[in-house]
This record gives sequence, C-alpha cells and structure tokens, in this order.
Amino acid sequence: MKKTNLPALTPVNEALDKILQLAVPQQAIETLKLESALGRILAEDQVACCDVPPADNSAMDGYAFRSQDIAGGNRRLEVTQRIPAGSVGKPVLEGQVARIFTGAPIPEHADCVVMQEQCDRDGDFVVLPEQVSVRQNIRDRGEDIQNNSVVLSQGTRLRPQEIGLLASVGVAEIPLFKPLRVAVLSTGDELVNPGLPLSPGQIYNSNRSTLVALLNSMGVTLVDARTVEDDPDAVRRVVSELSESCDCIISSGGVSVGEEDHVVNVIESMGHLELWRMAIKPGKPLAYGELDRDGKKVPFFGLPGNPAAVLVTFCLIVRPYLLKMMGAKEYEPTYCQAVADFETKKAGNRKEYLRAKLVLGEDGNSVIRVFPNQGSGMLSSACWANGFAVIEAGTTVSKGDVLPYLLFSELQH
Repeated sequence: MKKTNLPALTPVNEALDKILQLAVPQQAIETLKLESALGRILAEDQVACCDVPPADNSAMDGYAFRSQDIAGGNRRLEVTQRIPAGSVGKPVLEGQVARIFTGAPIPEHADCVVMQEQCDRDGDFVVLPEQVSVRQNIRDRGEDIQNNSVVLSQGTRLRPQEIGLLASVGVAEIPLFKPLRVAVLSTGDELVNPGLPLSPGQIYNSNRSTLVALLNSMGVTLVDARTVEDDPDAVRRVVSELSESCDCIISSGGVSVGEEDHVVNVIESMGHLELWRMAIKPGKPLAYGELDRDGKKVPFFGLPGNPAAVLVTFCLIVRPYLLKMMGAKEYEPTYCQAVADFETKKAGNRKEYLRAKLVLGEDGNSVIRVFPNQGSGMLSSACWANGFAVIEAGTTVSKGDVLPYLLFSELQH
C-alpha cells in the first residue's frame, strides 16, 4: 500500500540522538585469550598487576655512572661491568661505569646514562663527555603504567595497541562482551546473488555484500543474509523467522513510498516504528523500529535500496547504534576539518554527505575534492573516495570553505 501521509524529515543529528537513546548495551560476557580479542569490547576494567617499566632502565645503549664522579673534571672512568637487557648489574662504585644496553635496569648508585656515540672507549676505560645531567636517558619505574592503576576501562574497543598494552601488564585472558547476532535482509524482485546469470530486468545484489562486509569489520556475528521478493507476506514471514535468532535486523530496499515498498508497513504491524525519513542525502527513506518478539524487542533498521545510500546510512546511523549495543563507550565517529577544493551552486534541504577524497593541494595542505557523480546508485564513487565531505542543509560551498570531513578509516574498522 502506498503511503500518503508522510512524516516530516527528521534532521540527522536529532535522528541519531533518538536512535542512540533507544540502544540498550548488552550484558552477556565471555572470556577469551588476548590474541583473539582484536576488535572486541572490554566488559570489565583492566588493572595493572605491576609497574611498567618494572624498574628504572636505560633508554640508550651507552654507559651508566655516578654523575658526581666527573664533577671534578676527571672524565676517564673504568668500565667494570656489562649489563644487557634481562640482566641485573652490581652497584656502581666511585670511579666506575657500567656498559649498559637499552632496557637494562639501572645499577644501584648510577644516576646518569650517556649514549655510546658521545663516549670514547679506551680499553677498559671510557672517556665521558663534559656536559651531563642527572637522570638523563633513564626511564623511570612505572613511568608508563603504575601498579594497581586502571590501564583500560570497560567499554574500550581493542586495537592492536590496546592488545599490546594488556600484554605488557601480564594479561593473558580478558572478559569481553559477546558479539551481537545480526541478520541482513535484502528486498527486491530484481535482485540476484553474484555468481548466477542475470535475466532481463535483474541486477546483482551488492547491498548484501556491502552490509555483510561492514558487519564483519565490526566483529558482529552474522546470523543470516537473505533475499526476499517484494511481497508483504513474504517480507513478514522472513522477518518473523530472523527475529527469533538475532539481536538486530538490517534490511535494504522497500522503505520508500512506492507500491512495492513493504518494509515500513511490516515494522508497524510487528512492532513499533520509531523513525522514518531523515533529512539526509543520500538515504532519506531510512526507517528504524522495534519488533515485538515474545516480550523481547528486536531492533530493525530499514535502509534505502540504493548502494551509496546504504553505505552512508549504515556508517552514520547503524554503526554507532550497534557499537553502543555492543558495549562500546565511544561509538560516534570523529570528524576532522579540511578546505573545500570545489563549489556547489544550490543549497539543499537535507544534510549531504558527498563521497570525497582528502588530498594534498598545491600548497601542501589537505584539500577536499569530490567525485563528479554523486548519484545514490553510484557505489564506484565510494571506491574512489576516502571519506565523506559534509554540507549542512541550506548552505552552499565555495572553494576555500572549511568543511567537516569524515574519513572512511573512522567508519570501517
């Protein structure tokens, strides 16, 4: 049935705030080995069981000694020991130096390290430079991490550097929020999966592959990925089946106002429609609702059918919602700013996300260039681009204007 009384377009920020308020972080936890935790989200604070570094240590290959021993002008001291990393040296006495290597503990009484390139070795002796300072080239115990301090807090999404940090305090296994179970649904009589022959009027289903890849990059568990014809009963049946086994359903297509667009009606008949139609370009028909399933509410995102609109609405709306559901404390992307190397003639009534590329301009500064064809069906534009240039509704752009810019690297990891 064709919709006639359409809701007003909801501004993007307002829509995102509303949807995020409805996102309920999950509580299920599992414990995994550290090496299997990349991209996952911490379920508990992690507390250090030791100082890092565990002792004062040398930041250089060089010589450790008592700075007071050269205060009188004698800079030729005896080398009495050699301390590689992993060894503990003997106390340094008056007139002595220790040959020391990066990471080795500073021997007792030594208060200075001079790098080897600044010294002259003479058999069992070494001539030190005139200018030295107390504590130079010495890393303090606990200067990176202090024992009993919180090194990473609950809700942190683990990157390689966080994995390494946890390893540095001896963590081998960690509690993590379990992955969300998400299903993907593609609607359309014209859709054919890649690898099969096309008949007249048919197209390959690219949205399914895009959404599956985006979800995989987030570390969710893909429960199912189906294609269903443009039939309200078929859509309702498949949605009912998927809602039994997943935490969220994401569909593409069928959310506009045409006679073959059934997703919005299905959401309303099986639950509650919270949002439909945003002031965003591309992606205006996006819908969000909650399905009622035996007392459980299953979030449902209905994305537009055009490939570029699917990419934009997932990255801007769905991804932050899923990250919050997954337990992440940081779920909205970080924008940078750059200068436009293009102009627009006409102001639009929707916030626009142009597929764009951040490049170095002739003066060496970063500038934004946009793909010439911004049609919502042009997925090749996103392959050329490295991010989205953002234009607020009701504004035009002149060359030299500073615009918000959202790098794909913020959205696809």
